[in-house]
Amino acid sequence: MSSIRNSITKLAAMGASALIMAATMVKPLEGIEFVPYYDVAGVLSVCYGHTGPDIIKDKVYSQSECDALLDKDLKKVKRHVDPLIKVVIPETTRAALYSFTYNVGVGAFRRSTLLKLLNQGHWASACDQLKRWIYSAGKPWKGLMTRRDIERQVCLMRD
Repeated sequence: MSSIRNSITKLAAMGASALIMAATMVKPLEGIEFVPYYDVAGVLSVCYGHTGPDIIKDKVYSQSECDALLDKDLKKVKRHVDPLIKVVIPETTRAALYSFTYNVGVGAFRRSTLLKLLNQGHWASACDQLKRWIYSAGKPWKGLMTRRDIERQVCLMRD
């Protein structure tokens, strides 16, 4: 997964937005499934982990539909996350937080110690909080451990 970090480093050097960097993270971290499936928590999902009542159970989604869903979902994450962050942070940190929030939901992010620490100016401690979010259905999940490690490393990067 160092390829994700390398991609983010290159994008940051080019001045890419947090949304572009977040999409670059989410795609390999979530993987893609063109046919709806139930994730490890029992939630109906499709494409890059998209959830919601708009999923058509027996439909086979196209790459362009999956890309459009991810774009829509990340823009929604941005709309909800940005007003919650009261301090100046690097775009890489913002990208990591978008990826994290895409995975855990806005409500969990809003209530998190991570956000509280971030807004108190404890940037590194906030990023370290990502390591705590490794559970699915009450059990530690290797895939989430890997994801949080990558998100933490990106969170700690400086633009």
